[in-house]
This record gives sequence, structure tokens and C-alpha cells, in this order.
Amino acid sequence: MKIAIVAGELSGDMIGAGLVRELKQHFPDAVFSGIGGPQIQAAAGEFNVVCPLELLSVMGLVDVLKRYPALRRCFKRLSQTFLDNPPDIFIGVDAPDFNLRLERVLKQAGIPTLHYVSPTVWAWREYRMKKIIASCDWMLTLFPFEASYYEKQGHPVTFTGHPLAQQIPLRNPPEPARESLGLPLQGQYIALLPGSRQGEVSRLTRPFLETALLLLKQKPNLRFLVPLANAKMRQIFQEQAGDLLTKLPLELLDGQARTAMTAADAVLLASGTATLEAALIKRPMVIAYKLSALTWLLASRLVKVPWVGQPNLLAGKKIVPEFLQKEATAENMSAALLAYFTQPETATLLTAHFDAIHQQLKQPADERAATAVLQLLAQYSK
Repeated sequence: MKIAIVAGELSGDMIGAGLVRELKQHFPDAVFSGIGGPQIQAAAGEFNVVCPLELLSVMGLVDVLKRYPALRRCFKRLSQTFLDNPPDIFIGVDAPDFNLRLERVLKQAGIPTLHYVSPTVWAWREYRMKKIIASCDWMLTLFPFEASYYEKQGHPVTFTGHPLAQQIPLRNPPEPARESLGLPLQGQYIALLPGSRQGEVSRLTRPFLETALLLLKQKPNLRFLVPLANAKMRQIFQEQAGDLLTKLPLELLDGQARTAMTAADAVLLASGTATLEAALIKRPMVIAYKLSALTWLLASRLVKVPWVGQPNLLAGKKIVPEFLQKEATAENMSAALLAYFTQPETATLLTAHFDAIHQQLKQPADERAATAVLQLLAQYSK
């Protein structure tokens, strides 16, 4: 059994790894190839890396344009590799602009294609639905409301639930996480997560640290945990931080984002999968995001939903503060974070919302995803 998989960024690597582990139960001798990070490669055992995962970790028009030549070369290499030596199935995990295009090429060549993590057609660019249907044979969605869009079109779809909701316990006290990080068990901590992409870290590092500086004036005993995805992100963070590195009680961590959020009393983070992770850990949070001016101009005209944070989208209302673009100031973000310490009832109410989200998403995601793969393979074998 030859299985091709292309995962975009670290969240896709985590989601894809669970599916790969489950597929190994059905196909112990399966050989995997494509793009996968450390988690997918470990789950696969044998994995032929065609292109590095970091290549797809881009966000926004400007960042994509900067990396376009490398992305184009990677696309050609992948498509040629899989056309010359066809896999039994191709699985695209997230990275929809890249993967759906690749899926369409492979589907036209008779290769079964499955896409894991639905593009946000419910939020913007709804016209993509036709392209999605033409590109993939089966869609796997993380959230229940997404599946209805495909069901209305009569397109094969499976709501898997979110793998994180299975992995993360319902209760996550901070003490074990603090102990594992070598931190004092007492005290108050805020985790700062400026993102896992270069553009995110470049744009959010200074405002996040300026926020920390304002908070420190109000609560001098605060400490800040900063998990950084890899050495490159750490370098960008330190370059952007400049003189603020020596003015703040920072603990820079290599990875360990979940542990840092669990150890913290509150979290300031970039919009993305980490916001769902923080909700499942049951930590109060403030969400921020900044795009390039051009990307923001285009996105603000196309996006149809009032929020960007996954907890707010899943709750159907604004339960955690969001500060986007010009609103992502140190003054706004520090005031919102400080409220969690001065108004503890706010954090208590949030926990109830987060519990409801957790229960909704806690499904056997890996098993459901693998079942869909088996169903698709069976259809093609008829």
C-alpha cells in the first residue's frame, strides 16, 4: 500500500499523524511519502520526504508571493513524483490552496483524493466549493457545522471531530506543567504565542512584548512563557524583540506550546489552531492577528464571519476578546488580559463555554478519518 500525504504546517502535521497511525493498523506495510513534519514521519515509520513542511507554512498574499517560486517547484516535484509512481490514495491535510490544486491533478489521473480539514468556505470565498468538489473525492471536517455545506452539495463528507479534543483531558491543572518546565509552582504566568509562521512572529512579537510590559507595571510578579515552534521562529522573535528581551521576565521555550499554555493562568496568542488548543486546556485567552496591509485590505472585503478565533466561531458568539490589525495594540490586549485577573468570574464563565466545545468535538477523529479512507479505497476498487 502506497499512501501519499501532504500536510501544511505544524497543526496539519499533528492532525495527519493521528490518521497515519490509524492507517498503519490497517496497512502495517504501508509506505508513506510527500510532505510531513516530525509527527507524521514518526507515525509512518518509513516516510519519503519530497519537500519540507516549512515550505507550506505561509499566511497571506504577500508571504505567498515571496515564496511563490519555491512553492511552484515543490508543486511540480510532488505532482510529477505521484504521477510517475501513483499512490493508492492521496491525502491532503489543510493547506487548501496548495493541496486542492494538487488533488485536482491527481484525481484527473485516476488517483483517489481525500482532503482533511475543510477550507473555510463558510467564512469567505464560497465560490471555491465547485473547485473543492472537482478536486477531492472525500472531505473530512473537524467541526460539525462544516459538514452541512458538503451534504447540501451531495459530496461525500465525514465529520471527524477534532483530534485535539481527544488528546487533551477535560481538566488540566497547571502544577504538573509548571513542574515539567522547571518553574515554581506558585506565581502567575501568561503564555505568549505569536504564531508558528514567519509573518506572524514578525508582526506580533513587538505588540505582544509591549503588552507584557504594560501588564508588568500592573502586576510586577507576572512571568511570561514564550514557546517558539523552531530555531527559525526563535531567531525572528529575538530579532523583533530587541531591547525588550532584557526588560521582561521571559522564559523562551523550544516548542512545548501546549505545556506552556497549561502552565499559564492566561494566554495571549495568534489566531489559529492554538486558540482551540487553549480552549480545550480551559485557559482564558486574548486572540490577536496582523496581516500585511494588502492582504488585510483584500480579506476584510471578503470575509463573511464576525470573528476569527475558533472558540468564538464554535460558540456562535464572542466569548473571548479578539484584536485584529490596528486594534492589536498593547493597551487593548493588556486591558483584556488584566480583566481575567481582576474579574475571576469571567474566567469561570469561559470554562463552561470551553467544556461545551470540548464535549462537542471529542469524537474518535482518527478512527473516523481512517474509515473514510477505507470507504474511498473500496469505491475505487469496484
